[in-house]
Amino acid sequence: MVAVSKYYPAEAIERAYKAGQRVFAESRPQDFAAKVEILPKDIEWHFIGHLQTNKLKLVLPYASLVQSVDTRHLLDEIEKWGKANDHITDILLEIHIGAEQTKQGFAEEEALEILFNADKFPHVRFRGLMAMATNTDDESVIDADFARIDTFMAYVKDLFPELEAFDQLSIGMSGDYKIALRHGATMVRIGTAIFAE
Repeated sequence: MVAVSKYYPAEAIERAYKAGQRVFAESRPQDFAAKVEILPKDIEWHFIGHLQTNKLKLVLPYASLVQSVDTRHLLDEIEKWGKANDHITDILLEIHIGAEQTKQGFAEEEALEILFNADKFPHVRFRGLMAMATNTDDESVIDADFARIDTFMAYVKDLFPELEAFDQLSIGMSGDYKIALRHGATMVRIGTAIFAE
């Protein structure tokens, strides 16, 4: 369970930490860097927002996982930063599965092209996929979205057995995580259900 703390102050994160939560996610680089400085050092930090390439230095030194790599340009810049700083970044490829055109992410074919060329990214460790379902109350639509990404995840693992660390599927949030768990989620991103509205 990834506690999405992006809208909440450090005090709220400390309460969740004292209750035993250790994995937290942020989406704004400045907030991310500030919280890393003042909160316990054994927190595992994930970055889940759209990451601008001019903000990499605020995120990559501290993130154990960047869940939201959504463009080839961002991936190239993470590789470039990693080479310059002798750092390997664990990432998830964000896949666009929802109905909304405004959602970020790769089409499945684009993700496959990247993974066929994974050796071009020695400073990136491909850990899996991330996706967001269509924003709807219709659970059958959400179920279909998660079934699609689950099927694609299995296909990728069969196609690229050499990617041994490719084992994470981050799908599901506060409103739909139970459906995500039925479709192979290894991570769920929970914000309001932990921290309240």
